[in-house]
Amino acid sequence: MFPCVLINTTNSGTSVQKGGGEAFLRFQTRPVLVDALTQDVTKLDISDRTETLRRCTDLQNTVAETLKRLNKLTKADESAPIGNYDQRKRDEEERLRILQDRLKTLTLQLQPQEKDAGHSSSEAEEDSAEEVSEEEDDSQVGEVEEEEDVAEDDNVNDEDDDEADHKVKEDVMSTTKGAGTYVALSAFTGEEEGDLTIQKGAVLKILQKNEDGWWLAQDSKGNKGLVPRNYLKMISLLEQESEDEDNSEEEQDGENETAKSRPSTSSNWDTVREAITEIDATDVLSAMGAIPPGFRPSTLSRLLEEGTSYRASHYIQPKLGQSELCFKDLQLDPDSGKVHARLSRVCLTLTLWSCRMIPPPGVGLQVLSRHVRLCAFNGTEVLSNIHTVRVTYNPSSPKTWSFSPRMSSLLPCLLDGDCFFHCDSDSPDLGILFELGITYIRNSTGERGDLSCGWAFLKLFDENGALIPLRTQELAVHGGTPYEGKADIDATSTKRGSSSGVLQQMLMSRKQPKLIVKLRSPNTRTREQLNLLPDTIIGYLSTVRLLALYRQLLADALLLERVTMQNADLICSAVLATFPEVLDHPDLMDAFKNSWVVSQNNLKRSDKKDITALKKLFENVYMSSVFPLLYSAEMPAPLWADESTETQRARLIYSPIHKITMETMLSPNHPHQAFDISQVTYDLLNSAWH
Repeated sequence: MFPCVLINTTNSGTSVQKGGGEAFLRFQTRPVLVDALTQDVTKLDISDRTETLRRCTDLQNTVAETLKRLNKLTKADESAPIGNYDQRKRDEEERLRILQDRLKTLTLQLQPQEKDAGHSSSEAEEDSAEEVSEEEDDSQVGEVEEEEDVAEDDNVNDEDDDEADHKVKEDVMSTTKGAGTYVALSAFTGEEEGDLTIQKGAVLKILQKNEDGWWLAQDSKGNKGLVPRNYLKMISLLEQESEDEDNSEEEQDGENETAKSRPSTSSNWDTVREAITEIDATDVLSAMGAIPPGFRPSTLSRLLEEGTSYRASHYIQPKLGQSELCFKDLQLDPDSGKVHARLSRVCLTLTLWSCRMIPPPGVGLQVLSRHVRLCAFNGTEVLSNIHTVRVTYNPSSPKTWSFSPRMSSLLPCLLDGDCFFHCDSDSPDLGILFELGITYIRNSTGERGDLSCGWAFLKLFDENGALIPLRTQELAVHGGTPYEGKADIDATSTKRGSSSGVLQQMLMSRKQPKLIVKLRSPNTRTREQLNLLPDTIIGYLSTVRLLALYRQLLADALLLERVTMQNADLICSAVLATFPEVLDHPDLMDAFKNSWVVSQNNLKRSDKKDITALKKLFENVYMSSVFPLLYSAEMPAPLWADESTETQRARLIYSPIHKITMETMLSPNHPHQAFDISQVTYDLLNSAWH
């Protein structure tokens, strides 16, 4: 039976009577008593705070005691069978915790805020503190006696119950005094009594910092209330970051265009801060019910929009050594004339298998693309290019995402879930970051955007620095961003209260969002080809052979055919100049891959192992199939997740009638883009890493 506590509240004090009751008899400290106490607080003078604070403390102790007794109850303690016992018990706990939060807010308001108001006021505060402490001591003595009575009745002396009781008391009274001025990163609307409604950019003074994450703040108008700490940031830190951004912008203005393509060696907190400060659109969609509360603006999509720093076209380029007189990751074997193989710290292949229990957006959004982006990550910064795989979506199973559909022809790169992961970072926290995302358009406004549906992180090394076993991994998908911590994607996926029984825990586990990936060690042939690639790069497994041949052509031009290593003249090669750009266009890579497979099948068996014949075939196939498409005036510019653009590009790439060849380009009737010297020349200084 749930405990029944009857409280008689008068102006002079509070008396408590305890006894048993039926399961439907809820905790009898009705909200009316708390409402009356709230009204008294608003009408109080300074001299009346002591008595009201004592009343509030008595109610807090009573709520904590009742919650403790409720946690000890089991279904076996009931005198008669009760249906849906666990749900009713959780409801009782929820009501008690709501009362705890309201009483905690009242306690904070009743506590004195200024200590130097005068000698008389400080003495009154000390007397009040002594009286409150005496009341707390008395209540603690009473609680100890009640615990002994319960232990004698139930023959249970469990240490876990004492720890739970201690945690309840800490939730009621554990606060730390705050200091400093904070700014609101986003608007917050108070949902309960005692919350402080704030606007984005509002400057707040923090009065107290509670351990539960809700801080007592005061705005410029003198209003006080609780706000979540993740909505706040110290204003001094923001000012310092803005000054750093101004200085970095001035430095970037003085640099040449080479620096624009370099990857940032610092962490990606600037992008994350922008995502947090521009979260209002996401809040609006969440309030409308268009997206679950765990969705956020896509962090990896923002990085891709910044330029080529996080694209494969940048990471395929050679990297200069510290002296900038030689290449760090591109060397020739003097005996064979081939690219010298380099071993990386991590070399593996992975298969995206499926995603389960991913909540879909609401009816207010039209989803243009569902995809998974992955990259090397160490907890603070992205260490590789960002690789994208599009999801195969079945409307009959809206919460399940799958990859690599079966097709009669070659599988398009964008749908291929088989990837390779090559990384040489020495970070002990190195792992693979997966971001599940959607590209959407709002039906009402036509606004496009990219959202993160959740993220998962697979750490590749254990505490001893050993690589984890390469097997199928089932990863939990969290809401928010990797920089916010682990949050729930959808509030309906988890419920408050402990689940009883192994079966119920298994059922709850099946409802959690999951990402299933399969890690494998590459075979000997694939590993040899991966060792010819840059130290760090992620891509489609089906394109490894083409990437290795491009690196061989690059090594020939830079290390074998140059007059001297100090020569930085332009190299006349359309393949070297334009292939990295094609690497960022999956549809053009599909055209190249299809033509390559057909041409390679027509080779003699001896030519398939001849590196010279393969390099020549690579150049011929590229110039006849891909290069004309890249600079055709009829080819529209790529636009991510735009159906009309993708359809038009596919028509020009795959249709025999509209197929563009070298003869078509030389025809006077064929429109083409104006010639640019960069189309046929490779610029070492602007392309190589520094």
